[in-house]
This record gives sequence, C-alpha cells and structure tokens, in this order.
Amino acid sequence: MSVHAPPLPEHPALADYFEGRARGAQNRLADAITRFAGSMPFIYIHVLWFAIWIGFRVEKFPFGLLTMIVSLEAIILSTFILITQNRSDAARQVFADHQYKMIQAEERQNEELLALSRQILERLEKRG
Repeated sequence: MSVHAPPLPEHPALADYFEGRARGAQNRLADAITRFAGSMPFIYIHVLWFAIWIGFRVEKFPFGLLTMIVSLEAIILSTFILITQNRSDAARQVFADHQYKMIQAEERQNEELLALSRQILERLEKRG
C-alpha cells in the first residue's frame, strides 16, 4: 500500500520551490504523512482498526479510549492539513512572484518594441 509522491510541476519556479522543500527532513515527513492521510489506504486501515476494536470488544461501549485516540489523531491530522495549506500558499506565492517578474519583463520588452517602432516610423516619415 504505497502512496507515491506526485511528480514535480513543470513550471521552473514551482519545481525549484518543491525541490528546495524536499531537502528538509521535516518537510519530507510532513508531505509523506499528508499524502498518506489523504489516501484510500488510510481509510481502509481505519475501517479495519475500528472493526477490530469494536468486534473484539477491546473496550466496552461508549469506547472512551477509542474516542480519545481518534480525537488526538484528528488534532494531529488537522495540523498537517494546515501545514499543507501553508505549503500550497507558499507555492502559489512563488508562482505569482514568477509570473509578476515575467509580466514586468514582457512589459519592458513591449516598451522597447514600441520605442523601436516609433523610431522606424519617424525615419520613414522623414524620408517620405
């Protein structure tokens, strides 16, 4: 039941961001846990775990220990969701910054092209 990492994005700025993120052990661990927690094997394990817990009567109803364990797991998983959200926000910011730089470069190129076009037009007007 292996949950594979998604491929790196094709966009260079995002690829650099995710490659840099993969260098940190804590980031890799958080990414792996989040990938696993968002997968069907995670669901299957929990269904099996609950069935065994209840079926073998590990504790009597109303399952206080199971409730506490699941509550703690929910707290931890919600933290990983926030970590993932922060990572996504950071990736969007990297992408937005890169797009802004590209737009600024295109704007400079357009201004240069307009200036060249004006110069050509002026020279053509002087000749004719």
